Amino acid sequence: MGKLTIERDNKSYLFEEIISEAELCKRVKELGKQISIDYEGKVPIIIGVLNGSFLFMADLIRNLNIEFEVDFIKISSYGDDLKTSGSVSLIKDTSANITGRDIIVVEDIVDSGLSVKYLYKKLSNNNPKSINVITCLKKKTKKDVDQLIKYIGFNISSSFVIGYGLDFKQKYRGLSSIYNLKSHMES
Repeated sequence: MGKLTIERDNKSYLFEEIISEAELCKRVKELGKQISIDYEGKVPIIIGVLNGSFLFMADLIRNLNIEFEVDFIKISSYGDDLKTSGSVSLIKDTSANITGRDIIVVEDIVDSGLSVKYLYKKLSNNNPKSINVITCLKKKTKKDVDQLIKYIGFNISSSFVIGYGLDFKQKYRGLSSIYNLKSHMES
């Protein structure tokens, strides 16, 4: 397992690899296979939640054996902080007509569950046939959020994570593994 030290804003942050590129690849293939089975004969609209889900979503759709459409939505609940702000705001809406359609929402991480609840409510207002959520990473959440998530890549601890689409102040999304914050200190 690798370690990564990042210097930002006069602070030093130590991150440690928790999920390798190989583990991510293996799990995404498994998820793609399961979704292909579950949606056989259907043409779902796969909606990626920007910005964090783009790498996971790209890998996921390359592992699907079904027809599908792609759209994106952008929301914000973090800003540049290490924890959620406690509120969700819509930055970019979907463009597809989702009425009567099967929807798969692709999240990078489910932390507090606020984003999933917000998206589920917002998309439900357009009367889709179904809404299922897939997340690459899931922290421990409340039961009312758990029931909204059909597919989970990995369950993780509550620490802050970066890599594979997840950022730290808009950087480090391109790391091929996932790292968690082990410690930070003032320089």
